[in-house]
Amino acid sequence: MNAVIRAIVKSCLHHEIIPFGIYDGYQGMVEGRGKVLTYKDVSNIIQLGGTILGTARSKDFLDPTCRMKAIDFLKKENIDGLIVIGGDGTFAGAKVLNEEMNISVIGIPGTIDNDIYGTDFTIGFDTAINTVISAVDKIRDTATSHHRIFFVEVMGRDAGFIALNSAIASGADDVLIPEEKTNLKELLHHIKHSYKGQRSMIIIVAEGDDEGHAIDILNKLKPSLPEYDLRHSVLGHIQRGGSPSAQDRILATKMGVLAVDKLISGDSNSMIGLKDGLYISCNLTNAVKQHSKPDLSNFNLISLLRSN
Repeated sequence: MNAVIRAIVKSCLHHEIIPFGIYDGYQGMVEGRGKVLTYKDVSNIIQLGGTILGTARSKDFLDPTCRMKAIDFLKKENIDGLIVIGGDGTFAGAKVLNEEMNISVIGIPGTIDNDIYGTDFTIGFDTAINTVISAVDKIRDTATSHHRIFFVEVMGRDAGFIALNSAIASGADDVLIPEEKTNLKELLHHIKHSYKGQRSMIIIVAEGDDEGHAIDILNKLKPSLPEYDLRHSVLGHIQRGGSPSAQDRILATKMGVLAVDKLISGDSNSMIGLKDGLYISCNLTNAVKQHSKPDLSNFNLISLLRSN
């Protein structure tokens, strides 16, 4: 997100537009916290994870009375347009502001889950994938040394993009995702059949799998695998931090510049996306109402993982 903020600020200043940053999202907007941003504010931040402006969930913003405070704050600061970075909750809030005060809004998709409709990639996804791959590579070292089977849990409560893509890139033996119902009998057969001749196995588990978390899967299979050394690892919030990848920095920079261009051209209520290699804008309403899911129809990537 810092790469986006940097791009927006530099693009605004290039066009002689005053960029104003709001701290902690809609909560900061309700509380009237923000400042005019300069080149100095965004110098040397492209390599930093997280966001220099902060972010927060805001129950206050859902209250129409509190939301009027946010609107009054925007009017007081003479804000003509709003660029929001986040997911469907962030976009839903932007739509409300667009409807209630007729302010121009542009959305930029920022979530490691990669499940926002209208774009093939969201900011943060590639970095999260690389973090998972690095962790799995390290886990594989100990798994191979000690003849162990590891169930590695990654983020993905509603979408399996992180699990599926990290499983492919790390050479995992299987993957469990929310989009596919888990068959424990088939998983058990696959483990017994594939483990022969191998020193280790890695099974990636999305936290939203229908059979439960990684520890749940392990405990359900353990009675049928008494001779195997089963372990689990939960990667957790390390997936949400760290220095962003080159792909994320480039994606964020281009989307930030395009968002400013859209506001200048008079566009509103739209989201910047990347589809089939082209940067596009789509209706913000569609981005809020729909979610992307991994496409398993063209060629079955999961079958590729499970083949010997």
